[in-house]
Amino acid sequence: MGIRRFFIVICIFSLFQTIFAQKELNVQKEIKDAAKQYKTMLTTHQDVNKFPQSIWPDGEAKDMPSSWWCSGFFGGSLWYLYEFTHDTAWKNAATKWSMAVEKEKINTSTHDLGFMLYCPFGNGYRLTKNGQYKQIMLTGAASLASRFNPKYGVIKSWDDWEGYDYPVIIDNMMNLEFLFWAAKASGNKAYYDLCVTHADNTLKNHFRKDYSSYHVICYGEGGKVLAQKTHQGAADSSAWSRGQGWALYGYTVMYRETKQEKYLRQAEHVAHFILSHPNLPADKIPYWDFNAPHIPNEERDASAAAVMASGLLELSQYSKTNSKLYIETAKTMLESLASPKYKAPIGSNKGFILMHSVGAKPKHSEIDVPLVYADYYYLEALLRYDMISKKQNKSLAIKANDALGLLAHAKK
Repeated sequence: MGIRRFFIVICIFSLFQTIFAQKELNVQKEIKDAAKQYKTMLTTHQDVNKFPQSIWPDGEAKDMPSSWWCSGFFGGSLWYLYEFTHDTAWKNAATKWSMAVEKEKINTSTHDLGFMLYCPFGNGYRLTKNGQYKQIMLTGAASLASRFNPKYGVIKSWDDWEGYDYPVIIDNMMNLEFLFWAAKASGNKAYYDLCVTHADNTLKNHFRKDYSSYHVICYGEGGKVLAQKTHQGAADSSAWSRGQGWALYGYTVMYRETKQEKYLRQAEHVAHFILSHPNLPADKIPYWDFNAPHIPNEERDASAAAVMASGLLELSQYSKTNSKLYIETAKTMLESLASPKYKAPIGSNKGFILMHSVGAKPKHSEIDVPLVYADYYYLEALLRYDMISKKQNKSLAIKANDALGLLAHAKK
């Protein structure tokens, strides 16, 4: 065998070894199990004024009204089930539960309209191009934008909190994707500029030197920072886990929509903080706060892991140096979430897919329970992983086929 043919054979062997060595997460099985759970949820939730949220301490289902910040996640998850299965039953259910939150399009008292409207209607419009969804979202985007004061340069989160009248939480980064969509759909560049201004001021004021994020920044006149606090974290100085996930995801979206390198760098810095933290467990499911006082005897937060996994998978598509790390870490997170330790047995958990999330432990609220947004970002991450995995396998197959062609040519 000539040297050239020997080299080609080695390359082919390495390519096929790579393909067969990859133990793929069984996305189809996980979506199938999720669908079984959500069929239960649809059966037990007939009243569209009561949105699935969690489970009360006494074991009863916890439902919330459409004005609750999480009201859009159920409809959004139903759209993801439709996207993967192409089953019109899921489309019909998603339509029903999306329209149930329509009235919140004129709600100007909350900063969470991205969660409430873009998760259901954004996915619905992406999959169906229903013009009604577009109009609902454009009205909602105007409502959200009304909470932006150019004198402060950020979207106001709550109207009053602990004596501060302009608090802003890191969660707000998640609602910018909605406004970016509105900028493109309406041609109104003011929405785009608003996002950039908010993200820039958040970048300046919300982060510590190690790229961990405060939860709440309290602003005063002219955008002056009056206090750096927490609402759901262990302490003002701690790194509340889901907040770090919001930051990672939010700045990844900022890079996608603007292609400004500073946002990519910020997302990668946040990712490094999360992935290199000594308190991140081996299964990559974080404690509810990276600095919780009694680690390892603290609750894990599956919702934070789901948000992080989804954010890492998108970030992997932009990173020039850490793509493989992000994909492998997200895969580990998803494998952990899909294990019996975090995924509920079929027919249990009041229909929620995941167990063991934490809403606000310092407020004695939603501790070690399922949360509707944990399910949403878990499904989103599964779909993103499936897309990336198929893309990678197609690329490897093309390379292997090219190598076989070279070998055949070399034999002539």
